[in-house]
Parts: sequence; structure tokens; C-alpha cells
Amino acid sequence: MGTLFKSSFLLLFLWLLLSPTAYSGPSDGLVRIGLKKKKINLLNQARGHAGSNEANARRSDGVRGNFRNSDSDIIGLKNYMDAQYYGEIGIGTPPQKFTVIFDTGSSNLWVPSAKCYFSVACLFHSKYKSSHSSSYEKNGKSAAIQYGTGSISGFFSTDSVKLGDLIVKEQDFIEATKEPGITFVAAKFDGILGLGFQEISVGDAVPVWYNMVKQGLVPEPVFSFWLNRNAGEDEGGELVFGRVDTNHFKGEHTYVPVTQKGYWQFDMGDVLIGDKTTGFCDGGCAAIADSGTSLLAGPTAVITQINQAIGAAGVMSQQCKTLVDQYGRTIIEMLLSEAQPEKVCSEMKLCALDGSRDTSMIIESVVDKNNGKSSGVRDEMCSLCEMAVVWMRTQIKRNQTEDQIINYVDQLCERLPSPMGESGVDCNSLSSMPNIAFTIAGKTFDLSPEQYVLKVGDGAAAQCISGFTALDVAPPRGPLWILGDIFMGKYHTVFDYGKLRVGFAEAV
Repeated sequence: MGTLFKSSFLLLFLWLLLSPTAYSGPSDGLVRIGLKKKKINLLNQARGHAGSNEANARRSDGVRGNFRNSDSDIIGLKNYMDAQYYGEIGIGTPPQKFTVIFDTGSSNLWVPSAKCYFSVACLFHSKYKSSHSSSYEKNGKSAAIQYGTGSISGFFSTDSVKLGDLIVKEQDFIEATKEPGITFVAAKFDGILGLGFQEISVGDAVPVWYNMVKQGLVPEPVFSFWLNRNAGEDEGGELVFGRVDTNHFKGEHTYVPVTQKGYWQFDMGDVLIGDKTTGFCDGGCAAIADSGTSLLAGPTAVITQINQAIGAAGVMSQQCKTLVDQYGRTIIEMLLSEAQPEKVCSEMKLCALDGSRDTSMIIESVVDKNNGKSSGVRDEMCSLCEMAVVWMRTQIKRNQTEDQIINYVDQLCERLPSPMGESGVDCNSLSSMPNIAFTIAGKTFDLSPEQYVLKVGDGAAAQCISGFTALDVAPPRGPLWILGDIFMGKYHTVFDYGKLRVGFAEAV
């Protein structure tokens, strides 16, 4: 989230349906916040009303009582349809309560301001009142954050922030005075607390987590997420600061070093459909672990292959089929003549001579593209050509005939993700779908269909959504994968700030 653009408008629908409940139980020296999980059957409604609907979420409290380490601190997480996890914090003295998303993909803390007069969203959320806090310090520097599905602007202030039993002093945060559009209007969370690095912090503000470490509030510079994906349980999970809860995982964590501070970014290897390579990340891809993204986002070339393998129905791209019809056999001939794959599209005048397109460091979302922010038809044709090269090269390695390759790529064109990013799958076909696996630090981390498909509703009315969505990031920042809550749900994730590494182990 944060400065990282999100890729699925579906997530907006899910965010808008969140509803908080809180509970505090300090008897063991830890602070726990009530958790809830609720099934929904609102997909048709969400699609029909373009994110303006609300859910009548039933509240229920749940407390996890088997964590014994009183040196750590816990923030309980709420879960809505396995789509988003959030909890409660306090700002000021005495604490003013706010519900926030804990987002490892951004680094700022912001909440609505009492000085937000003209944004409808502010009318429906808790607002920070500086005059009610004895620890408030004026800052006044302006700030703005652009998200893939919304934006906020306002000014910085300084105050104490309470997380569980911990009180972070003199924390800079943004008082949002403008929240334009509908994105935050019906959302049940008030703001966002970023857990990324200061390198991507707007205004170079020191993140809350940095101050927790600097002020000696945690025994170790580490935090971890346990996201409960069990639909039959109320609690959504836990965010643990200062140590790792051994009750949340089994085995040992596989650690990988952070390669670029900003997001929690690391190197990732091949992506497998079943036991077959997709051929896109043979030379390595970048990936980030992002608690603020619900789905798994990756290059369109790979997401399309996955959609084809799991039978996901997206919107057919006529441009893709046209490119295959006009240039497909020429691309095959060039690859067979041992032309450099990265130069094929430029030699065909579909990409710039250096093989590049838009080298912007900003991650553009699928929604943004379909709102007219893409770089034009030429960039789209370049992207399609590059995807075709990847697909055809993989089939050539499998000794497929020319006609087989053309037919296969033509089928992939029909599986290109829909303009809004989401793709539907047949709920009755989960047993026949392949596992999807990611290679990290030489180890394979697999996801079963039950884990990568979001199920909405029950019985005959149930509808299923593919957990994969497309996101294309140009080099040198990409190709990039975003491993969101679907991945972090199966794999307990440790964010080790002291050793600059991320760890994954099977969650329990």
C-alpha cells in the first residue's frame, strides 16, 4: 500500500466492508485487541455498486491466550473475508482511538483530522483533535500520499502513539484534511500505519516502528505477522512486536536478505505451475512481502499463464490475439535463430531500440491503467510482444511445434486478466487446479487452490475469485512480485529490522 500502488479494484470493495471491535486483556502483561472474522456473500452487490456498498458486519470478540512472553507486545488483527487485517491504536494523551491497517508496503502513519471539513470520508471516521491532547506538538509541514485507489493530503503533527501497552513518544504523523473520492468513504478503518522503511516515507518522517526500536520499547528489533486463514475461527491473527511467537509456526524460518530498503524487498526465483516452470523468473525477480495487499500480484506474463492453468475467466485482449496473428510466427523464427530474446521486440519495432519502455520507478496498478494512465498503445504493444516472447520461448524449450505454440499463446491471450484486475474461477473445480509455488532462497513455497482462491458466500450461491492479479513493473525495479496476505496467511512472516531480512515458515 502507501506509495506502492495497489493492483485490484476488488480490494477496494473488500476494504470498504471492514468493521472494527476492540478488547483489552492486560492480565499477562500483554495487550490483546479483540478479533473477528465474518463470511460474506456480497460479490454481486460489490460488482454492481462499484464499491459503494457496506456490510452489516456482526461483531464478536476473540482473545488468543496462549502467548506467554511478557517482554513482547501484541496487536490483535481483525480479518474480513481473508482480505484485510487491521487493529486499533491510540494517538494523544489521553489516547484517541483509531482503527488502522498495519501496512508493510508504506511507512507513514495517518489518520483523519478534526480539520477535515470538506471531505465526505472524514464525516464517517474518528478524527484526531489536537486540542484534546496534552502531548500534542505542532509541526504543520504539508503532506500528501497517492494510493492506487485513492489519496490523502494534510499536514504533519507530533504526538504520542499507543500500540497495545507501548507508548511511542513524539511521533510524527499526518493529519489528513482531504480524502477525495469514494475510496475511504465507507471504509471501516480510519487510517494506515506503515511498517516499511524510512526511505519511502513521505516527508522523510521517522516511521513508528523506528521510534519503537530507538526508544527501547521492544526487546528485539523484529516484528511478525500471523494471519489466521481458518474461516471457522473468529480471530484474525496477531502482529507481534519485539519477538517471534513460536506458537504461530512450525519448523524453521527460511530467511532472505532485504535487497533494497524501502519496501521489504528481496530476491525471488522461479514461479511454478504444478511442477512446471513459467520461464519468467529464471534469472530472478524482485519480490516484496506486503501486509497491505490482499492478493498476489505479479507480471502479466506469468499471471496469464496461471489464469489459464486454473481456468480463470478474464477479459479477452483483442490486441494480444492480433499481435499473435500478425507477428507470432516471426517471433518464433527469431527465437529459433537464437536471437537475443530481450531484443526481439525492439528489432520488430514494437519496443524502443534499447528494449525499454517506461522506466518510471512508480508501480502502476491495473486500475490506473484502465483509467487512462498507461503510456499509450505503443507501450501496450511492447508489453504484449514481450509477454509473447516469454510464452513462446518456454514452449520452444518444450519442443512444441509452431502450430502448437501459436495455439497455446492464443489461448493465453484469452486469459489475460480483466481490466479491474480480478478473475473468477469455478468453485467446483478447485480439486483439479494445480498448486502454485514460489522459489525463495532455494526453497519452494507452495499454495494449494484452497489457499489461493477467495471464496465468497456458501453453497450454490458461492463465488470464487482468483487470488492472482497482474502488476507490471519496468526494470530496473521490476519484474516485481507482491506477496500479500494470501501468501502471508500460509507462511508466518518475520520482518527482522536488526538483520535486514525477511523470514517465512509454515503457519499454524
